[in-house]
Amino acid sequence: MRTVLITGAKDFIGKNLAEELRRREGLAVREFDFGDAPEKLNAGLRQADVIFHLASIYRPLHPGEYETGNVGLTRALVDELERQGRHPLIIFESSIQAELDNPYGQSKLKAERILKDYAERHGAAVRIFRLAHVFGKWCRPNYNSVVATFCHNSTHNLALAIADATAQLHLMYIGDVVKAGLAILEETAPAAGCRFLPVEPVYTATVGQLAELMKVFRDIRTRLILPDLSDRLMRCLYATYLSYYDPGDLGYALDQKADQRGRLAELLKSESFGQIFVSRSRPGIVRGHHYHRTKIEKFIVIEGQACIRLQHIDTGQTVAYDIAGGDFKVVDIPPGYAHSIQNTGTTELIVLFWAGELFDAAAPDTYPYQVGTSAP
Repeated sequence: MRTVLITGAKDFIGKNLAEELRRREGLAVREFDFGDAPEKLNAGLRQADVIFHLASIYRPLHPGEYETGNVGLTRALVDELERQGRHPLIIFESSIQAELDNPYGQSKLKAERILKDYAERHGAAVRIFRLAHVFGKWCRPNYNSVVATFCHNSTHNLALAIADATAQLHLMYIGDVVKAGLAILEETAPAAGCRFLPVEPVYTATVGQLAELMKVFRDIRTRLILPDLSDRLMRCLYATYLSYYDPGDLGYALDQKADQRGRLAELLKSESFGQIFVSRSRPGIVRGHHYHRTKIEKFIVIEGQACIRLQHIDTGQTVAYDIAGGDFKVVDIPPGYAHSIQNTGTTELIVLFWAGELFDAAAPDTYPYQVGTSAP
């Protein structure tokens, strides 16, 4: 059993790392945070095979806290290890601001130097990541992350304060930060010495671009149009955005179109994959009786009993599929096939539809055709 000590375990990165580590067999996780008694740190150091040193002061009440927190805790950690005569692997998450002349950056640089000196004097293994703007679930808004602040404000219908829309951000996703740290943990015997390692990938975006994405994400619930989620940054940002809704706001109603046949609601739309919608039809009701020249569709019965009929509009050839909700059977609707779907059961019929393109009222590519009639 290996023991891992996390300093700053209740902070954003620490919580995400701890969640991952607790799911792994053969690991015992110990935690320390600012405000805990020094003996808790000392006890953790006595047991630790690996230390993730994440605890950091970002926005102190007084600038001197950078020194007492970021530098002081690192010094206390190293001094206690030396007193105990122990040399576990240390993984330190620093900041790209260590290259800048500001109090926070300089405190991180001093902490790096303390760890580098410790590694050189004792032949210990120290690994340092200089992190950029890390974003993801559980990051505290209105603190040190514009992504967290924008996501929180947008999901709570608050204004986004933008000082400079052209300011460029260097972004790292929390999943990639955790993955990079765990890769070191999995090494059989990390080499002695202090090494700086990268977190990849690093994304770039301006504050203005980020603000525009907040509008796109917010409007998904009404316009139903998803952005291009094949773009990983987009996918990670949208996942992060959703995590900032209050639990009571995670559910939302769809716009429904109702008539004597039943109800229909669109679920999602995308320029890349088309759209998904669902219908509820009363017993005996028939929907469809049309064909498409180019548009393609897929039907799947979720609940009830249906007969899906297709007719080739050129040859007149017909086929019928009797499908129950428990069949999980999909019917493809090619172009040039008139089609209809009838509720042949005694209960409401629920069908999920996929169309390969977004519906355009000005050019719907939908032409009436009574399935069962002779081909023209």
